[in-house]
Amino acid sequence: MKTKIYISIMLIFAFLFKVTAQSPIVAPVQKKPVILVGGTIHTGTGDVIENGILIFSGGKIISVGKSTDIKTDKTGYEVIDVTGKQVYPGLIFPNTSLGLIEIGSGVEVASDNREIGDLNPNVRAIVAYNTDSHVIPVLRSNGILLAQIVPTGSLLPGTSSVVQLDAWNWEDAAYKLDNGIQMVWPRKPSPAGRGGGGYPQFPAVSAGSYDKNIEALEKIFSDAVAYSSLEKPLNFNLRLESLRGLFDGSKTLFISSTEAKGIIAAITFGKRFGVKKMVLEEADESAWIVKDFLKENNIPVLLADPLTVPKYDYSDTRLPFKLAAMFKKEGILVGLTYSSQAYGNLPFAAGQTVSYGLTKEEALQTVTLNSAKILGIDDKTGSLEAGKDANIVVSTGDILDISTNNIEYAFISGRNISLDNKHKQLYRRFEAKYSNKLKEK
Repeated sequence: MKTKIYISIMLIFAFLFKVTAQSPIVAPVQKKPVILVGGTIHTGTGDVIENGILIFSGGKIISVGKSTDIKTDKTGYEVIDVTGKQVYPGLIFPNTSLGLIEIGSGVEVASDNREIGDLNPNVRAIVAYNTDSHVIPVLRSNGILLAQIVPTGSLLPGTSSVVQLDAWNWEDAAYKLDNGIQMVWPRKPSPAGRGGGGYPQFPAVSAGSYDKNIEALEKIFSDAVAYSSLEKPLNFNLRLESLRGLFDGSKTLFISSTEAKGIIAAITFGKRFGVKKMVLEEADESAWIVKDFLKENNIPVLLADPLTVPKYDYSDTRLPFKLAAMFKKEGILVGLTYSSQAYGNLPFAAGQTVSYGLTKEEALQTVTLNSAKILGIDDKTGSLEAGKDANIVVSTGDILDISTNNIEYAFISGRNISLDNKHKQLYRRFEAKYSNKLKEK
């Protein structure tokens, strides 16, 4: 019996070792200054520098400009010739369950993105973040280097954090801890019917349930305002403490609402309680209906997945592609997210907006500098500027074009990270298998 137990334990360890071995090794701290020379640099601010030079040391960008304008002694530098290649800021993925869900819906043991109950502002998504997720290296291979990890649920599901995507554990991954509180505004009672694209709507919500949810939000925010006015509360309350940052501007309230009236109600609610910073996430056609209200209140938007069907049967079929340009034209700050679990498609979703009103550099900003501003990290990243973190990707083609995107180098805070992933490993494995079979014939 003992022998069988030992064998089972050995098999488990062997399996775990095999699985772990598939994850790329975390890159060490940058030790040597690096110069990227000869490439086309897309700064993320809208500027494009042909035959550029980018120098970074100690994880920070030192200088960016034309090769002819910046003269430096290259002794002691690692010089990488990127002539003919495209240099970009690392892409940023807001509002994602990356590292919290590994396989998808229906497999509970692979999901850790929500807690029981409706009022959990103290639940920190960062502590459940799995740095060994096999999905993460796939994103890096498409140029995505940072992500906002978000809990899901109803009313107040928890606190989000921004992570960098090459780390041993969640402490190493943390780029901006606890940057936002998620709030899902309850839906008002409505008759059941058909939703956008012919899909059924959610079941009708009872008036009693809606009123109860609003009362619960009113109560916790009223208590939080009173609690935050005390420098040292007599009784420490973890839930109320987690909301304190909303009233001093150190945290952002990320609002999700499926209807135009709900968007107005949620933002009005936040203003009434003195919330300093708010963002509308998963913004779609409902957000466009209240664009004037958003502009008046200076509310940025994180657009929902543009690679989807329109919300309503009567909508313009291309409206999801057009919304980014439409909001920008109104002067509203626009970032982009991607709702499907095919996370790596984020740059291509941004690229889809180019044919519908945005320039390529404006589309790039929706997944770089704009998202950095929305997440409160634009002082450190989002663009290739001196003094910012060296979060950089180099592609042999257009990073927003699925047919030419080919990431050759990626740096996170100057660290030259691995671009290997499970997809590439499987490709090499079966390429070897079938090429050997062809040789045998």
